[in-house]
Amino acid sequence: MHFRVKLDFPRFAGEDPIVWLDRAKQYFATQEIQGRKKVLLASYHLEGEANQWWQWYNRSHDGKTISWHKLQRHDSLDIESSLFPGHDSKGGKKAVKWSVILHLAFQSIGVVYGDIGTSPLYVYASTFTDGIKDNDDILGVLSLIFYTLTLIPLFKYVLIVLQANDNGEGGTFALYSLICRYAKVSLIPNQQAEDADLSNYQMELPNKGLQRASRLKSRLEKSNFAKYFLLFASMLGTSMVIGDGVLTPCISVLSAVDGIKIKAPHAMTEDRIVWISAAILVLLFMVQRFGTDKVGYSFAPIICVWFALIGGIGVYNFIIYDPTVAKAINPKYIVDYFRRNKKAAWVSLGGIVLAITGTEALFADVGHFTVRSIQISMCCVTYPALVLAYTGQASFLRKHNELVEHTFYKSIPGDLFWPMFLVAVMASIIASQAMISGTFSIIQQSLSLGCFPRVKVLHTSAKYEGQVYIPEINYLLMVACVAVTLGFRTTAKIGNAYGIAVVFVMTLTSTFLVLVMIIIWKTHISLVIFYILIIGSVELLYLSSTLYKFNQGGYLPLAFAAVLIAVMYVWNYVFRAKYYYESEHKVSPEKLKEIAAGNSFCRIPGVAIFYSELVQGIPPIFERYVANVPTLHSVLVFVSFKSLPISKIPVEERFLFRRVEPMELNVFRCVVRYGYTDVHTEEEPFEKLLMERLKTFIEEKRQQDQAVEREVEAVDKAWHAGIVHLIGETEVVASRGASVIKRVMVDYAYDFMKRNLRQSAKTTFDIPHKRMLKVGMTYEL
Repeated sequence: MHFRVKLDFPRFAGEDPIVWLDRAKQYFATQEIQGRKKVLLASYHLEGEANQWWQWYNRSHDGKTISWHKLQRHDSLDIESSLFPGHDSKGGKKAVKWSVILHLAFQSIGVVYGDIGTSPLYVYASTFTDGIKDNDDILGVLSLIFYTLTLIPLFKYVLIVLQANDNGEGGTFALYSLICRYAKVSLIPNQQAEDADLSNYQMELPNKGLQRASRLKSRLEKSNFAKYFLLFASMLGTSMVIGDGVLTPCISVLSAVDGIKIKAPHAMTEDRIVWISAAILVLLFMVQRFGTDKVGYSFAPIICVWFALIGGIGVYNFIIYDPTVAKAINPKYIVDYFRRNKKAAWVSLGGIVLAITGTEALFADVGHFTVRSIQISMCCVTYPALVLAYTGQASFLRKHNELVEHTFYKSIPGDLFWPMFLVAVMASIIASQAMISGTFSIIQQSLSLGCFPRVKVLHTSAKYEGQVYIPEINYLLMVACVAVTLGFRTTAKIGNAYGIAVVFVMTLTSTFLVLVMIIIWKTHISLVIFYILIIGSVELLYLSSTLYKFNQGGYLPLAFAAVLIAVMYVWNYVFRAKYYYESEHKVSPEKLKEIAAGNSFCRIPGVAIFYSELVQGIPPIFERYVANVPTLHSVLVFVSFKSLPISKIPVEERFLFRRVEPMELNVFRCVVRYGYTDVHTEEEPFEKLLMERLKTFIEEKRQQDQAVEREVEAVDKAWHAGIVHLIGETEVVASRGASVIKRVMVDYAYDFMKRNLRQSAKTTFDIPHKRMLKVGMTYEL
């Protein structure tokens, strides 16, 4: 396409022309056509094939935005598909009524806050591992807990990070996919022409931060190191959250059950406590199959009671023992604490950070609820209850320094011990739910983006989006939790490992968030620097403290992460290599016409659907098929599934069709686009939906009524004659001369995972086995 555009657009002094042009392009591409925003366009002149684009541009209406990528002619699929109806839907979460928000806020209390809510069970004991040396140290630790709770969960996550959700979805991969959509940093092509017309791919109007954003974006796109770094960082964050999901149940359940020692020190030995905890964990994972919706309803009342009790007891202890601890709101006590204890104070940060365990669940679980519901439940219930609980415990410890090892249970008024013990055990069971459900969410995201082996994802709620259950992961988490509980046996050892997992994920989230601030939000640089200096420095300080205990159990989450990253990277590497192999060896249009029109083939009634990962072009496996089966059906549809770095794609925007010339061959290409949280349901029979959309495409593309009727009739006739699904069953091997590392990755690691996990993504679309034909081919990568 050739075009010339003259723009009256201000250019900053000394600005790179490429940066200026990118800014001008983005501005021009995002103007609303109906005049709601004035287009700064002095004149334009379009030549040649651009007239076709201009006619398409004029057909757009109702304030829709267009992408600059529409001006690029990568494939005729984008021009043809732009005429296909159904692009009016707005992406992401729909507006939710306040009644539903409050309903979800109540549910979120049972799912999201169990982990952070049960931290008062062990924070003071984990911080003062060698006892309390100075009574004022309690004030320093309380001040640290208060400001840590305020800065990280409340300020960072509730007020900032939740706003960086990807159309309602949260987690490390959601941030990664969000960045990939705005900058070409994905190692898989994700900003192709067939992506740009999605309602969720809209670009934003420029502002003062666009120049800086364009420069950073350009540097990231040109750097292979940056692309691999972002991919590894997202994998590391995902792995750490999964590791957190293993450690949370262990430390929460053990710390709760351990309280019975106070009343029965001789009957309850360490072995019995460990085995009781293991049994409770097994029961917890068994109920996950019922789904977040039912589990949330069951758990929310218990956690509400828990928060009411710990808040109430905190107020009681504050009044009875030492109300002067309120002065800990003065941060000078933090300075005094470090002056007195120096290195010991720094080491103790590894225990204080346990007060914010499970905070990442706020973000990872936002897809199960809504941003507003999480904000309400955190600000109105969780945060106040936790502040009161820690304040009350500090008041108690000011009078009973020697009881710090069992602070939580010792500070409970005598008559409330057994009721509180029962609620504590139930709350600790529920604490595991936050990270378990968060683990399901992020694995679903990584799976859809080609970064995790195939596992079964089940939608557990017909009312709310994003609530999923993954049986294989649930089983593996259960085995890992039981093994860690039986192996480590004490909360002190698990706490050393727990802190590293918690702070590592938070630090990675901050790294991605800074990129989001600059590239997407165009945040003022002073605010970005303020965030880095305040939040970033605090998190790095906590991270350094937790790494100090690496050899005391801190190695465990890093070992988990190493194994998971290896699995994820091998799968993603081969996934990318297969995609590029098919792209390089695809069947040319000329070859397809030659095959379809050849006299050596006969056409039989029916529809043949060929599946491929290749988005643009015909996969090489088709040529292998026709070389062995000299028969073609009357209608051919080449279907490719594309997972986009976007959370949800409306059904009406899911299918893109293109006719393969000449028309009388009845050969079509179809790209079926899915977001990383889209789950196929039985209510949407894929085969029927595909054929109905194909007929609608034909009706919209052809202007002659009789020709349309004949073609639709031919498709209907072929449909009723029967559909055959042809799936490429590819074997991958390392090419000759490949390095040892590549051979190990492809020939052994990937082959092992493929043979022991689900064989194909197509099995999720309920393809009848009697009408499925697999065609084998070997790819040398």
